[in-house]
Amino acid sequence: MAAEQKIEKVIIIGSGPAGYTAAIYTSRALLQPLMFEGEEAGGQLMITSDVENFPGFSGGVTGPALMDEMRKQAEKFGTRMVRKLVTKVDMSSRPFKVWVGNDLHLAQTIIISTGASAKYLGLPSEKSYYNKGVSACATCDGAFFKNMEVAVVGGGDTAMEEANFLTRFASKVYIIHRRDSFRASKVMANRALNNPKIVPVWDSEVVEVKGDQFVTGLSIKNIKTGAVSDLPVQGMFLAIGHKPNTDFLAGQIDLDETGYIKTKPHSTYTSVDGVFAAGDVQDHVYRQAISAAGSGCMAAIDAERWLENIGQ
Repeated sequence: MAAEQKIEKVIIIGSGPAGYTAAIYTSRALLQPLMFEGEEAGGQLMITSDVENFPGFSGGVTGPALMDEMRKQAEKFGTRMVRKLVTKVDMSSRPFKVWVGNDLHLAQTIIISTGASAKYLGLPSEKSYYNKGVSACATCDGAFFKNMEVAVVGGGDTAMEEANFLTRFASKVYIIHRRDSFRASKVMANRALNNPKIVPVWDSEVVEVKGDQFVTGLSIKNIKTGAVSDLPVQGMFLAIGHKPNTDFLAGQIDLDETGYIKTKPHSTYTSVDGVFAAGDVQDHVYRQAISAAGSGCMAAIDAERWLENIGQ
């Protein structure tokens, strides 16, 4: 390690509402944050069409537009942004080490806001049809399914949102769920059930994705009866939850049993002193843009105060 290498006061790993809010607050506090946005900057909101519940937008806003505004605001105050993926960290001693490929960066504090990624079913046939009718992003791919029949797999708010969005294009949308009622909020579930284009398929799971060059149908198994039937659809959209993006942290920090970063109550402090976590990477309960942004603010303030306490 070269003696003259710069030690950053704050490195932010990840973007999205948590990372960008942390960047706004730390840059306004003159901490000159360096942010590694990842290869796909903006997080999950980049694949979200209409955001109706983010305060300040009475007419709604698209996810990409909201992220673009947050990014510009962080840049305005001096955040340096690099659209690259952090591949490894060493948080065993300070300054912390952060690698992007072979490039090493040093930091007094780290804010982790790497979010979570959509889960897939894990079927071999599903993998064969990625981007050939199988998708985890209705907003990205919905327009390809005009006047076609498609299926959404899941039962939560995300599944309801995806299904409702797809009715803009598809002639019919099946929602395949393992139970006999949705776990989504009542408002979202009722909106889906009251949509004439949406048909629920209860107590069922997908056992195979069928097709030639593209998806032509799904094999559906009824969990209660064991009966298998074919559902002729041209698309399958996954909405079955998320996996936190924490693989690069292996052994470096305390994670829960599903891989989310553990934070101390009422703070963004992690098990490593000087490392903070914000957004969906540590929140499997709320997982909202506004709560992610709020925790990004908390992480920035926690980092600023921590630096003050060690005299930096």
